[in-house]
Amino acid sequence: MHHIYNHSASKKATNLSVNSDLLTKARTLKINLSATLESALEVQIRLSEREKWLKENKKAIISLNELVENNGLFSDSYREL
Repeated sequence: MHHIYNHSASKKATNLSVNSDLLTKARTLKINLSATLESALEVQIRLSEREKWLKENKKAIISLNELVENNGLFSDSYREL
């Protein structure tokens, strides 16, 4: 799997708002907020980039699927059942 960001990039302090109950529970459980946020952001970025790629390539994907549906695959004659 390729990395979507530079894991060795410097950390940047930032402010954000979090539900106070969630924050209290996370602190009680000693959850690393920075690591948790980075993981959640990575997942969201992957999903957003995937959605963007699919949208940008929708016509090509449809065309290829139609081509295969109408003509089969070039390797069909080499398939073994």
